[in-house]
Amino acid sequence: MAQESSDVVLDFEEEIVTVEEKIAHLEQLSKDEDVDVQKEIKRLKTKLNRLISEAYQNLTPWQKTQIARHPNRPHTIDFINALIEDFVPLAGDRRFADDEAMIGGIGKFEGISVVVMGQEKGHDLDTRMKHNFGMARPEGYRKAQRLMDLASRLSMPILTFVDTAGAYPGVDAEERGQAEAIASSIEKCFQVKTPIISTVIGEGGSGGAIAIATANVVMMLSNAIYSVISPEGCASILWRSADKVVDATEALKLTAQDLKKLKVIDEIIEEPMGGAHRHQKAVFDNLRTALRKHLTELLKLTPAEIKKQRTEKFLEMTRHLKPTSASTTTKKKTK
Repeated sequence: MAQESSDVVLDFEEEIVTVEEKIAHLEQLSKDEDVDVQKEIKRLKTKLNRLISEAYQNLTPWQKTQIARHPNRPHTIDFINALIEDFVPLAGDRRFADDEAMIGGIGKFEGISVVVMGQEKGHDLDTRMKHNFGMARPEGYRKAQRLMDLASRLSMPILTFVDTAGAYPGVDAEERGQAEAIASSIEKCFQVKTPIISTVIGEGGSGGAIAIATANVVMMLSNAIYSVISPEGCASILWRSADKVVDATEALKLTAQDLKKLKVIDEIIEEPMGGAHRHQKAVFDNLRTALRKHLTELLKLTPAEIKKQRTEKFLEMTRHLKPTSASTTTKKKTK
C-alpha cells in the first residue's frame, strides 16, 4: 500500500520521489483526460522499482535513521487500527493528567484479549502537537504502569509499540519526576506475570523507549532504530559538533541488524523494499505473523515462568554485551 508523498524528501530518495510524482500525475491524467499513457506509466514503474532496489539494498545507519523518522511511516495508532479489534482507549494516570504522547487501552488480537500501549507521534502539525511528538511526560509512563497493573490483574498479554525520540526533557517533566517514572515503569515490566511483547516500529530512544520495552520478546522493524541516545545528542557530547551525526550513528550500533547480532533484540520484522512508509499493509501483515507466533509460545508458560523468562533474558543480555561496539568505536574516533 503506497503512502501519499509528504513534504519531507530524504536526500537519497530525491530521484525516487520525482518518478513517483510523475507516475501519479500520469495516472491522474489518464483518468481525467482519457489519455492512453499506460506504456509510459509501465516504463516509469520499471524505473521506479530499479531505483528503490538500488537505494535500499545497502542502506547506511544514517539512512535507516532517516527512514525510521519518516513522517509517512505507520505510527502506533496505525498499528492498533490494523492489528487490534474492539480497541477501547484508556486515559489518565489517576494522579495528574492524561498524557496523549502515550496511548493505550484494551482490545483483541486475533481473538485474544490484550492490553496495548505505545508512543504516538502524530501525522500532521495538529496531531504532533497534541501527542507532543511522541515524547511522554511522567504521567505517560505512570499511565503505562496503570495499564500494566490492569493487564496483570486480568491476566491479559501486553503488546507495546515503541516510537519515540526519548522522554520529554522539559522542566515541568523533571519537576514531576521524569526519571523516577521511567525507572518505575521498567520495574513494573519486570513485576507483571503476563507476557509482554514489544516492537520498535520507528525510533527507540533511550529510557523513554525501554520504559515500555522491557519485554519477554523485543522485535524491531528492519528500518527502525534503537539506541541509548539520539545520534544528534551523541555527536554533541562526544565531538561537540552536529556535523559528526553520521559518525555518531555508525558508532551507536542502533540498527535492527546490529542489535540482533548483539542479542539486544529477538527478531527483525522485515519491511518491503522501499520501507514501511510505502508498504504499510505488508508491514502490518508481517508483524501480525510474528506477534501470533510469539504470543502462542508465551501463553504456554505459567505466570511464574513468564516473569522468570523476562528477568533471565535481560540478565543474559548483560553477559553478552561487551565494550567493543559503540564504546570502542567512539574512543577511536575521539582520539
